[in-house]
Amino acid sequence: MIQKNKTYTLYDKTQKRFIEVQQALHQAGSKKGTWLLALTAFLLFCGGAAQGFWPTTDPARYQCYALTFWLGSNAARLLPAVQCSFLQITQVHQAFQMLPLEYPPLTLLPFSIPLLVPLPLYQVAFALLMSLLVVLVYRLLLRHGEPGGAIAFLFFLVIGACALVQMRYDLLPAALTLMSLIAAQRGRWGLAYVALALGVLLKIYPILLLPALFIAEQQSKGRFYQPAEGSLIHMPRDLYHTVRGGLRWQWRNCLLFFAVVLGITALFALLDFNHAVVSQFNYFLKRPIQIETLGATLLWLAHLGGLDWRIVYDYGSINLHTALNGIISPTFTILFILGVIYIYWMQWQQRLDVTQTVIALTLVFISTGKVFSPQYLIWLIPLLAYSGAFNTIWTYLWGAVCLLTTGIYVIFYSQILDSQHIHLPQGFFEVAALRNILLAILTLAYLFNWFHARLAANPSTTP
Repeated sequence: MIQKNKTYTLYDKTQKRFIEVQQALHQAGSKKGTWLLALTAFLLFCGGAAQGFWPTTDPARYQCYALTFWLGSNAARLLPAVQCSFLQITQVHQAFQMLPLEYPPLTLLPFSIPLLVPLPLYQVAFALLMSLLVVLVYRLLLRHGEPGGAIAFLFFLVIGACALVQMRYDLLPAALTLMSLIAAQRGRWGLAYVALALGVLLKIYPILLLPALFIAEQQSKGRFYQPAEGSLIHMPRDLYHTVRGGLRWQWRNCLLFFAVVLGITALFALLDFNHAVVSQFNYFLKRPIQIETLGATLLWLAHLGGLDWRIVYDYGSINLHTALNGIISPTFTILFILGVIYIYWMQWQQRLDVTQTVIALTLVFISTGKVFSPQYLIWLIPLLAYSGAFNTIWTYLWGAVCLLTTGIYVIFYSQILDSQHIHLPQGFFEVAALRNILLAILTLAYLFNWFHARLAANPSTTP
């Protein structure tokens, strides 16, 4: 079982403020914390419900997926024609034959729950479900997170995802990832792997965290060879001794993970193997560079130098098509792979704990990806709050990333009314570039512990 070594406490003024506010709100006999949580969740719900009658939102797409899965393709006629036009239905499909195009098939479960209300109220019901999930994550952080983490979660959620958290389902896999970490740090490995498996079945990105969870389990039970600290010369020998001990490793919980993932995927594959398995990967591999990514910032700079480009709405987002896509995209893929290897190496040497490893992997995945949707911040906000990443450095830098991302979504995207004739508002790429540079700095700082970034993010744990 992983234990935090409470060898010292290092709180700065900003972090102390979060802690003091949380303690004041949740002191014995006080209901102020409950009222604040209820008010925040209600206001977030209102923001989501206000968008709940537009036929082109993400929950509107979720409704199309759920209806056509349970009732067949003809169910699309129950909704406005524009709402399900993205499905491009050309033939009749019976019930249980239509799976989501870009989402894992288990997402049909959360997509289907709001169908219990009248169809016009589907998006309102979905916003209510996400509001309840905000309450759940807050309670988890209040009970298991660092002091002040629950209030920090609400703070960053409001400034970074207030327009999105009720309109996307991303908080669900983020919550499952958080539950997996909490279970792992309490030695409940079976529960940790099951929670992670469910997260993978809802959003593919948590699969990156499986090796981190496996390494942490073996280290906690003394099943891993202890490598020489910081010694590159002895790395081949250390790797050999580590792999040689494979028969001693604890495999049961890892096999449980694969049983859950493969078992549920196989059930959907019996209905439609292509959409249950193949289409998710094809969709991701074929996607071009999305306009908010760091790669898009480089393409924008090249465009200022004369590079021709096309800005097109496809694959569910606004993307860039240029002659450099074939260079930029593989370059960032290589950086991603190198980053992941470096993170696992650091964890293997016990220079990162499992929480730090998960945060580092998520940062690298978002920073180097060819897609950066505003809701991706939702994956990180609970993890950073859980680890204590709300001191002055993190509050200002991460807070700036959150505010800029919200500004991009609310101010710029609201001006793009016609997806067939994309004209990006003036200043979009400048703001996105500033946000991407800040995020890249935070990612590098976390990987290499600049400014004691990892120490600051987990102040009560030995680095």
